Amino acid sequence: MSRRYDSRTTIFSPEGRLHQVEYAMKAIVNAGSAVGVLCKDGVVLIGEKKVTSKLLQTSKATEKLYKIDNHVACAMAGITSDANILINTARVAAQRYTFSYQEPMPVEQLVQSLCDTKQGYTQFGGLRPFGVSFLFAGWDKNYGFQLYASDPSGNYSGWKCAAIGANNQAAQSMLKQDYRDEITREEAVELALKVLSKTMDITSLTSEKLELAEVYLSPTGEVKYQVHSSESVGELLVKAGVTQPAA
Repeated sequence: MSRRYDSRTTIFSPEGRLHQVEYAMKAIVNAGSAVGVLCKDGVVLIGEKKVTSKLLQTSKATEKLYKIDNHVACAMAGITSDANILINTARVAAQRYTFSYQEPMPVEQLVQSLCDTKQGYTQFGGLRPFGVSFLFAGWDKNYGFQLYASDPSGNYSGWKCAAIGANNQAAQSMLKQDYRDEITREEAVELALKVLSKTMDITSLTSEKLELAEVYLSPTGEVKYQVHSSESVGELLVKAGVTQPAA
């Protein structure tokens, strides 16, 4: 009689695998893509909006990009309801740190705190892993601009550029070829748009199918999180040569 090893997150298979965690990662592969690019003057985040029906009322709030604190934002790929829980957890952790120490929480410490929560859901019976991956973009006084990626297992790592969601391997390969150090925010936006245009499962890329945000420092030294409007994204698509200007 064969024994099932995929019914619990707490049971290792004979090959040393946790199948439930791997299933959660598979759920992310079917989700909309997201790309993050670290540059010398900020971090760029771009997410794909999955338009499931023309009859669906478009959301006025962002679906893929979220602000966690004044100095940290994230892009998600996976199950939105799972992402909402984790983002609220991260926001509370950031505010508690600020209340206790009167300064913003270091970016990596915030990411590690959230990943500890994600890892806990792979460790106990009766729980399932969160089916969501994140790209965290932020700035702190210790390490400047940073970009981190995390998966359902609770692992996280720092990146110069990263892709999650559908076709992430192809996107990652293109980023590896075209990325260079000391890239500017304008160049990073063009790079991310070109990568998404070639890896997304659609024939034409339009501003309604994308969300774009940047984390950067203002001239006064304040960290800014800016979400581009649909019109601004359309202009950037034309500038990047991804779409043709309207007649």
